Amino acid sequence: MTATPALTWPALAFAIASASGVPAIADATGVALPGTCEAPRALSAIEAPLYRTSSRIVSGKPVTIVAMGSSSTLGTGASSPASNYPSRLEQELRERFPGIDVRVVNHGVGGQDVPEELTRLGRDVMAEHPDLVIWQVGTNAVLRRDDLSADEQLIGRGVASMQEKGIDIVLMDLQYAPRVLSRPAAGEMERLIADLARRTQVGLFRRFEIMKEWDHTQQLAPATAIGPDGLHMTDASYGCLANRLAEALATNWLSQNKLAKSPQRNPDAVAGVAHATLPAPDLLLPR
Repeated sequence: MTATPALTWPALAFAIASASGVPAIADATGVALPGTCEAPRALSAIEAPLYRTSSRIVSGKPVTIVAMGSSSTLGTGASSPASNYPSRLEQELRERFPGIDVRVVNHGVGGQDVPEELTRLGRDVMAEHPDLVIWQVGTNAVLRRDDLSADEQLIGRGVASMQEKGIDIVLMDLQYAPRVLSRPAAGEMERLIADLARRTQVGLFRRFEIMKEWDHTQQLAPATAIGPDGLHMTDASYGCLANRLAEALATNWLSQNKLAKSPQRNPDAVAGVAHATLPAPDLLLPR
């Protein structure tokens, strides 16, 4: 007998509405986000299947996510630890999937580069027994050197170590910030991360292009998104980042399990989602 998915209809409706492009005007804490933080699906989608976390979500099991990275994972530039992106991502996902214990553990260490992060992979990542690791990577390498010949191998080594443990992986690339844009190797690092994600079939969250979109569409100006040091993000951009990442993850998980199909019970009978108009299932599938 097949177990009924533990995901409740209100949670599913919320996730589907988010995936359909309904503008987000607040994060899970109720704090208003600047503009709508929108980005085209081609930029914001996480295309590689995240089977492990998707399976746990659909069965209602706890999900542990480790956020690995440097200062923009730690939350440098945020007004408090509650405003960094991992904290807000946890809130966003719990809002989307009520009743499921989603835990996001922040293992960001300011100033670290790939070699330092690899040395703590066992202590800070494997020891948490994560279902998903979001690895924010590459910025400090670009700031420190132009020769990235060793970086692809080092990042690939970290990815392989996590894949051996059956962990889902999402690589998060550079932030769109003046100090990053001024570095000659920024474009090369963007290509390197994207190519590695494609070859190893892990997820890619295109932070750089998403933030660039916010700038070019005047949803989130650089002065609002980046602090006075020209590098670190702000409460506003961390909130938008968490909002878009939560939507990308929810859409990926639902697509893998085909939960966007019509529910077995009538949504009109469920308080709070009466007469909801939902997108067709194929609208949630990667294009």
